[in-house]
Amino acid sequence: MKQRTEKYVVTFRTTAGAMAMEAACSAAGLPGRLIPVPRSVTAGCGLCWAAPPESREVLEELVIKKRLDVDGIYAIIL
Repeated sequence: MKQRTEKYVVTFRTTAGAMAMEAACSAAGLPGRLIPVPRSVTAGCGLCWAAPPESREVLEELVIKKRLDVDGIYAIIL
């Protein structure tokens, strides 16, 4: 069984928002990846960006700086 760990999850209203987050994080060299939204969280497009919890501040700054269209930001165990 896979070890469950805390993740920082950013959800989006649209797939375009999720893709913009992926592009911005890739360009900035930030960790994480797009995954299906966990059942414990709801989101419009069905995709979310999952990253280690220690990247929280940097991801929040990126969302603000790039004016990314996010639906919600959560800390959850995956």
